[in-house]
Amino acid sequence: MHKHTLIRLFLVCLLLASSIQASADDTKVKAIVDSATNSANTFAIDPNMKWFRDNMGNAKGVFIIPQLIKGGFIWGGSGGSGVLLVKGEGNIWSNPAFYTMGSGTFGFQIGVEVSEIILMIMTDKGVDALLTSSFKVGGDISIAAGPIGAGAKAQVADILAFSRTKGAYGGINIEGAVIKIRKGYNNDYYGEAATPRSILIERSATNPHADNLRTAVANLAAISSSTTK
Repeated sequence: MHKHTLIRLFLVCLLLASSIQASADDTKVKAIVDSATNSANTFAIDPNMKWFRDNMGNAKGVFIIPQLIKGGFIWGGSGGSGVLLVKGEGNIWSNPAFYTMGSGTFGFQIGVEVSEIILMIMTDKGVDALLTSSFKVGGDISIAAGPIGAGAKAQVADILAFSRTKGAYGGINIEGAVIKIRKGYNNDYYGEAATPRSILIERSATNPHADNLRTAVANLAAISSSTTK
């Protein structure tokens, strides 16, 4: 009897541990979505991001990384998790799919820098690349730093990159960075074996928690539409 009681207690502990882990994972991915919403709202009012706002209506998708960390001593690198939204029929923006972006560098460097990054996906080719499990920016998928300031003009590219770093503003060159799907985060957020295609294209995976983010991105595109009239 004592043995059976211990087994029951062990099973209860496993269930509790699993529940706590699931709750922690859910909180983490929701925090990424909330931070991405804050980034979109910040870019919407930032006077240095006028070109970005004026042209959001032309974007096929938007990849928001609310916190990209770069730094190190001797060995350096950068990385962060973010969300991709794709514009569909009727200019309706999808729920977010989770990705990570990272790159490595070597040199004499020290310090840490935290940036907000938004990638404007300007072509269907750029969107298709992000539907793969992993790809390296550059080569077949062209990228350029997004234009900043009055009168700025953009290069023709599949992806335009914008950044804000501790009050500093400017385009950012991320050629060579690797972007990968965060399968675990997508599963945690949607409670199923969600894929970027089911989230972004088929739109069979949804989460009402993302409504504020979708609205923030739609508002950016609306700003663009109003300035072109």
